[in-house]
Amino acid sequence: MDQDLPASGTLVCHGITWASGDPRLLLAPVTGGPLVYTPVMGRRLGYQVSDTGRWCTGRYRFADRVRVEALACPDRAPAEAGGQCAACAGRDDFRFAHRFHSGGHVPDALAVYMAQPHWLYLATFADGTTKVGTAAEPRKRSRLDEQGALIATYLARSADGRAVRFLEDALTRHLGLTQTVRAAAKLTALAELRDLVPARVAHQQHLDRATEALSGLNVPATPEPWTPPGEGDLLRASGTGRALYPHDPRAGEHGWTVLSCLGSQVLVALADEGEQLAYLLDLNALKGRRIILGAQFCSPPAAVQSALF
Repeated sequence: MDQDLPASGTLVCHGITWASGDPRLLLAPVTGGPLVYTPVMGRRLGYQVSDTGRWCTGRYRFADRVRVEALACPDRAPAEAGGQCAACAGRDDFRFAHRFHSGGHVPDALAVYMAQPHWLYLATFADGTTKVGTAAEPRKRSRLDEQGALIATYLARSADGRAVRFLEDALTRHLGLTQTVRAAAKLTALAELRDLVPARVAHQQHLDRATEALSGLNVPATPEPWTPPGEGDLLRASGTGRALYPHDPRAGEHGWTVLSCLGSQVLVALADEGEQLAYLLDLNALKGRRIILGAQFCSPPAAVQSALF
């Protein structure tokens, strides 16, 4: 992945990635070439959405036996179902990973990838919702960093991707734990966050029940706390004033400085406002949008009062 942004031009946004250890916007120049990325923390980010359409965000390719890498759509085509064009969706072998343990088609490269160790984890969000999930060994850290959770624990290390998905389904079945949390729910919960105690209590309760359930399946739990990245400290701090960003980031022009990042949710300060009110938005809302980056772009005025002040 190339680190250098083009000096000018339009880019298709692929959303936030934590693959490099810190949050970055992953972008595809519409003129072609490899994906590029730009750090977001502590930086002034100005952009303009260039049109109203949604564009293909490419696919994942198996880089070797244990890693996958993102690829840009070679045609920079309009998006269809799932945010991809038909050509990229048809070549994306990783899409079979979620049903790998349930039978059906298994590409050879996916079978090799799934043969490596995987981790089972619990992640709890700002409203106390807890999800169960899995991560391949090379994605152990970045997978949880990108979730936007307040608290998380690795439950157990499994021999391979098939075994860990059976455990994931078992915890969903026995404990009612979800495997997905909507981005809008994460964002709303963060906007309303006032106290971390309820989330901590909820996480411990789910952790205790999950440990007991795994024991009943003759699987020893080896709880290991996830260490949250420092980029999210301000968003995790109870009592930090914030309001939902009052504009649609998928249209028009915007400009802000990112103060904190939790998954794809960011807390930003508008460059042209003297007040200290910070705004919360999800940068993954830009996935599939064509944008032009530039310091000259600014957000419209925001006449919003925070309920937390």
